[in-house]
Amino acid sequence: MRGRREGARPLVVVLLLLVAVLAACAAEPAPAPPPVSAPAPTPTTTTPTPATSAPPPVPELPGGGRTLFPGRTMIALYGHPGSPALGVLGEQGVDASVQRARDLAAQYAPLVDEPVVPAFEIIATVASSAPGADGDYSNESAPATLAPWVDAAAAAGIYVVLDLQPGRADFLDQARLYGDLLRRPNVGLALDPEWRLGPGQKHRVQVGSVDVAEINAVGDWLAGLTRDAGLPQKLLMIHQFRTEMVRNREKLVTDRSELSVLLHADGFGTPTEKTTTWDRLHDAAPADVTWGWKNFYDEDRPLLTPAATLAARPQRPVFVSYQ
Repeated sequence: MRGRREGARPLVVVLLLLVAVLAACAAEPAPAPPPVSAPAPTPTTTTPTPATSAPPPVPELPGGGRTLFPGRTMIALYGHPGSPALGVLGEQGVDASVQRARDLAAQYAPLVDEPVVPAFEIIATVASSAPGADGDYSNESAPATLAPWVDAAAAAGIYVVLDLQPGRADFLDQARLYGDLLRRPNVGLALDPEWRLGPGQKHRVQVGSVDVAEINAVGDWLAGLTRDAGLPQKLLMIHQFRTEMVRNREKLVTDRSELSVLLHADGFGTPTEKTTTWDRLHDAAPADVTWGWKNFYDEDRPLLTPAATLAARPQRPVFVSYQ
């Protein structure tokens, strides 16, 4: 029995040594894992943000500034190029018309304390006795045929007003035809209700008329065009020699900053007749309008002098046209 117990002792010693080794290994900390490097940043390409360019400056009007009235008086030749019967503008070519407008404006310069600007009032759509292919009793000039006159006027410091005689067409429909010309800073618009026919009406049989809502629609469109194109204030002129030619005139919108609304007294005759028309048109007139006057070389008896023309009251005309 003794020999058996002594033979087992070496095995016990070995086992104890193995347990000790294992315990020592468990007590030692595990080696730290190698450091993990952060991935290199992916290079990025930055597109520079383009600088916001400032809008172009608003161009000035003939005579300076960007607001029409007060601050200038305009003196205009009225008519249609190449048609002497429609007014003095058509009695000569474009270069001679430039000089004639300047000479006429020069007669007014000593009478006012502000710039006197020559002007063309060009009949862009001409009232017709025949319905034409479109049935509207109005002949619409191609914008390209009027462009040389607008170009020459701009080069000479002359303001241009495009006049509409629409027949049975809507004023706004015709105005849109000349949108490109109206984007010029020296071009305004005139509406002539005498030549705005209702259904079944004809020129020279009835005097035309228009409801003010149609005029206001033109004003909305023209103001938007002026604002969007970055233009100076634009003229919206309304011809009238009878109060009934503009129905509901008291509702005329006149507070658009983009437009200067002008009522133009279009009557002819003796000085007394013209003054009577002028006074009648001022009765219950809308607020914040300016005023225009027309002299007729052939129909007025006598033709008023520049001084007599500017003597009209309660407001003197700031736009005088000659037909």
